[in-house]
Amino acid sequence: MKILRAGLALSLPLAVSLAACGSPKDAATSAPAGGGASMTDGVATQNTSAMTACTKDSMDTVTKGQLTIGTDNPAYPPWFIDNTPSNGKGYESAVGFAIAKQLGYSDSDVKWVTVAFNNAITPGKKNFDFDLNQVSISDERKKAVDFSSGYYDVTQTVVTYRGSPIASAKTVADLKGAKLGAQVGTTSYNAIVNQIKPTQQPSVFDTNDLAVQALKNKQIDGIVVDLPTAFYMTGAQLDDGVIVGQLPVVGQPEQFGAVLTKGSPLTQCVSMAVDNLRKDGTLEKLQTTWLAQQGAPKLTE
Repeated sequence: MKILRAGLALSLPLAVSLAACGSPKDAATSAPAGGGASMTDGVATQNTSAMTACTKDSMDTVTKGQLTIGTDNPAYPPWFIDNTPSNGKGYESAVGFAIAKQLGYSDSDVKWVTVAFNNAITPGKKNFDFDLNQVSISDERKKAVDFSSGYYDVTQTVVTYRGSPIASAKTVADLKGAKLGAQVGTTSYNAIVNQIKPTQQPSVFDTNDLAVQALKNKQIDGIVVDLPTAFYMTGAQLDDGVIVGQLPVVGQPEQFGAVLTKGSPLTQCVSMAVDNLRKDGTLEKLQTTWLAQQGAPKLTE
């Protein structure tokens, strides 16, 4: 089977395209720990040493001439397919190979290693160059590790059951009359109140598990959660669960970033690669292929 990454029109390696880098959306990556870059009004500026550092021959990787990427085991869909990160299938697998391409590595130069989630985000030397495992960028985690620019903007998502009143909704307006629920104190609840603005008072739950039980009992029409949680609910908690769709992104979203050793000389390079992939539309294409077309369509306004 042809792997999608082979057909993507990716930018040239960073050694010759740093000047075209797009600005990262995650403000916390504005001063990468790898050094050599600064952010002014959202525009990256690089010095000569930075431009020469992001090449396959000069990058200080775990294994010379090879790019080692970590992720957990098992690795779940839609981020990875068939628990095989090296097959290029699934959003994060495809992103990993796309980053490698930007940095001048071929697919055969990429090695995937198993890294438990908690091990990836704790301080200390790593056995990977960067890790992709749905790790949200946060100031607290930045005390222990470096992050690249965000490669995925976490969206709020509506979950329901087959045959529900909102199962066929295509727009946010289609949800206006729904009885929706969310966990108390979450951005998901805020999305209901401030973005969907339903005519019915939303239900509030102490935990997502209680919200799932209410949905099973058909006490509510749908739950709003972040997309990773939505995939978990429909895949593991609900026998007939379906994702209605992703809400449009509003404001500064939570982001997933590649994890690197604190102070890694590669942080800037990986961030630049991610910025290029965002700018040239590759990230959006991969999200359409591996998220939207895998059961998480995007709702329109």
